[in-house]
Amino acid sequence: MEEEDGVTKLAAVTACAAMALLYVAILYAPNLILRLPPPPSVKAFMIRRFVCAAISSILSLLVSALILPIRSSEASILFGVYGIRADHIWQAVVFPLSLTSLMYAGSLVLKTLLLVDSRRENANRGGEGISLQNQNFLASIVSVASNVLAWRSYVVAPLTEELVFRACMIPLLLCGGFKPYTVIRLCPIFFSLAHLNHLMEFYSKKNYSLIKTSLAVGLQLGYTVIFGSYASFLLIRTGHLLAPLVAHTFCNFMGLPVLFSRRNGIVSVAFLAGMVGFLWLLFPMTHPDLYNDGLNNCKCWHGYCSWD
Repeated sequence: MEEEDGVTKLAAVTACAAMALLYVAILYAPNLILRLPPPPSVKAFMIRRFVCAAISSILSLLVSALILPIRSSEASILFGVYGIRADHIWQAVVFPLSLTSLMYAGSLVLKTLLLVDSRRENANRGGEGISLQNQNFLASIVSVASNVLAWRSYVVAPLTEELVFRACMIPLLLCGGFKPYTVIRLCPIFFSLAHLNHLMEFYSKKNYSLIKTSLAVGLQLGYTVIFGSYASFLLIRTGHLLAPLVAHTFCNFMGLPVLFSRRNGIVSVAFLAGMVGFLWLLFPMTHPDLYNDGLNNCKCWHGYCSWD
């Protein structure tokens, strides 16, 4: 068994599997273990889940901290192990967000066309139509900000999942001796398996059809594996947790990329152009030099920020 700095590959994989299981199991602990009564509302149910996800994230951080051979007591290095850093924040937000948006070029073009059509229709109605549209836009922002499901999709889920499945697992796997590209392939497996807890939910929504459920679960697993690989790539390349975090939030907001539109072929052209641009800029926009100072004296003790 290969070992680096006291962490074996078996220990790293076992710890990652345990953290993935913990992340899912603790969500059901209030009902199955503590036997608490069902929450009176959807909002109360989601808040309970937020607390459970926060607890599992904290426990995962503690477990990985106990296993990882961290020698320094300096806060910036301790948090830097997990990619939690106060430096290069704008680079970690702007570059990954711009790169990720290229995959959604078709979606963004389609949304723009729909917005232009809506503006044109309201313009034909005069000033009252435009005013009504502006009011609806502001109302939608307020509605999203106060929607507990939106908080789950855009805040809690991205933050807790990136902490557990990237910030905690990637240092363990790298320190265990796995090569970066192996980690990029391995880490998403834990991420996708953790989403199997939706199996029964899909089964009921698909009228208990095994074939339809299998297709839905297969699509979700495929998407989570692809995104998990990309998010792992971002963290390993940049050494900054904000990079996969903003990408995760943006992807949750956009959903699956739009590949084509029957009403306008420009959507497909935009999608293809965006994918070409994404592949062309993938390595340049995630180069470690953009996110780190002095790579010769790298503070990342497992060396991911100097990977080239």
